[in-house]
Amino acid sequence: MPKHIPLFSLLVIFGLLSVQTPASGQALLPYTLQLDSEKLEQQGLNLVQDAVQLVRFQQYELALPKAELAIQLAPDIYQTWFILGTLYVQNQELDKGIAALKKARSLAPDEAVILFNLGSAHLKKEDYQAAVTDLSAGLKLQSEVPEALFALFDLGNAYYMLKDFDKAVSAYDKAVAKEKDFWPAINNIGLVKYEQGDVTGAIDKWQAAIAVDQEAAEPKLAVAVALYGQGELEKAISMGEAAILLDSRYADLEFLKENLWGERLISATQKFLENPKIQDALAKSQQTPITVEVAPE
Repeated sequence: MPKHIPLFSLLVIFGLLSVQTPASGQALLPYTLQLDSEKLEQQGLNLVQDAVQLVRFQQYELALPKAELAIQLAPDIYQTWFILGTLYVQNQELDKGIAALKKARSLAPDEAVILFNLGSAHLKKEDYQAAVTDLSAGLKLQSEVPEALFALFDLGNAYYMLKDFDKAVSAYDKAVAKEKDFWPAINNIGLVKYEQGDVTGAIDKWQAAIAVDQEAAEPKLAVAVALYGQGELEKAISMGEAAILLDSRYADLEFLKENLWGERLISATQKFLENPKIQDALAKSQQTPITVEVAPE
């Protein structure tokens, strides 16, 4: 599965928006202006709530303009910056997203979810050290919230890309300790072990991931590649065919690299994919069924 877990939980967003609208500062301004300010802030929060509703239906293009307008109406409320930054990152506008999330953090430095999303954004931008810094800081603030599971997974991925394999496995292990059926973390421990030369240990982890989810194509293909390298050709080809039929994207080396497959595993996979039987399975997976319309008599 893709290694970038969705950036935010809708439940978290609804929780962030359940707060009371902050009162305007005790100013020497006329009372009517203070009321106007409060109304604008409330309108900003309402727009953010509308954006969240659109996100629930994956209407990101419609949600983004609402979030941008919310910033203009309520620039001093961290929730508006948080949602805007998250939507920018979702839209692959990483620099804008990071800037907005940093603004949210400046307004609410103790909100771990902001740091989790910042870390995820840095991971997408391939700034792995920054990802480690933000994710670790967020986990220090709140390690028991549900979102910490995904933060640990992202942290493991960042350490993995930094080739700090021991810390990567430690983060993945902590994620599995929180959720024993979280197979992506189990799978990624296998990726680490394979790059370290522990093929048997890698296979054990991938088989454990398959035991959790029989429809997971990634660990099936990884086991097939490892077995192929050990000479177990028949079993390897059978598993490889099954994996490709489940999700043919895993026959794309670039897609595998995006999913953090390392150099050793990519090299072994390239040889495996050259097998004629695997090529046949790939061709079958890419065939589009043809619908024949019969004209009425």
